[in-house]
Amino acid sequence: MGIYSHMKKVYYVGDWAVLTGPVFAETPFHHSPKGLEIFNYGVWLKDALEKEAEYQVNSVPAWDFYNNLGPGDYEQILADYDLTIFSDVDAKLFQLSPKFFDRSKFGKEILTFPDRIRLTVEHAHAGGRLMFLGGWYSFTGELGKGGWGRTRLAEILPVRCLDYEDLVETTEGFSMEITDEGKALCPDLDLSGCPPILGYNKTHVRESSTVIARFKETGDPAIVIGQVGKGKVLVYTSDPSPHWGCNFVYWDGYPAFWQSLAKIVME
Repeated sequence: MGIYSHMKKVYYVGDWAVLTGPVFAETPFHHSPKGLEIFNYGVWLKDALEKEAEYQVNSVPAWDFYNNLGPGDYEQILADYDLTIFSDVDAKLFQLSPKFFDRSKFGKEILTFPDRIRLTVEHAHAGGRLMFLGGWYSFTGELGKGGWGRTRLAEILPVRCLDYEDLVETTEGFSMEITDEGKALCPDLDLSGCPPILGYNKTHVRESSTVIARFKETGDPAIVIGQVGKGKVLVYTSDPSPHWGCNFVYWDGYPAFWQSLAKIVME
């Protein structure tokens, strides 16, 4: 078994992207993409958590979470992993299955599948540790595309999602400051020297939750943790990766930042 027997296993969904193009239009009738590239924007968070050899992170693209999990697979993941992270993962990835769109199945069998949102909520109450991180497809998200607040995920989040687009962005960036409660709860967290954060999802804190850090310019919550039954759920309302985090990921304090947050949600 060796060192791996002592590692905490992390299942991290999101922060991957596929770039197609550039696209050339040489006639009015034909557009030709001249490239295809896959970006793993989750590599920074994965490396940050694995830096101290305490965590083993499985970084999963959102499309794999949607396409490749059959009945029973998600239940097994929740049972096998110590910490589950969702970042830039819209609610539809939980609510839909590609098999619902297989017309060859229509009328031949009853099409239902285990509800991943219900399983996530039940996992939290039973003692699960989860992180929900920000982005254009997180919380309410761009034009409501995140959709977390319209699902039962709202029951376990330590913040309330808005009913309208929640993106707060500036090219000048925002700075985070630790609250007094955050200093007591997370004494290892050090935000000195943290570079500007270019945006975040605006949320409202639930009364039963603890705000660890806020954005200095607006007072909006940046890091919040809450108890859910026997479990804990932490949110970071900005993105752990570019573009909101394009300065953040190169900060020399970035690994320690995530190690600190993982520590308090795992306690």
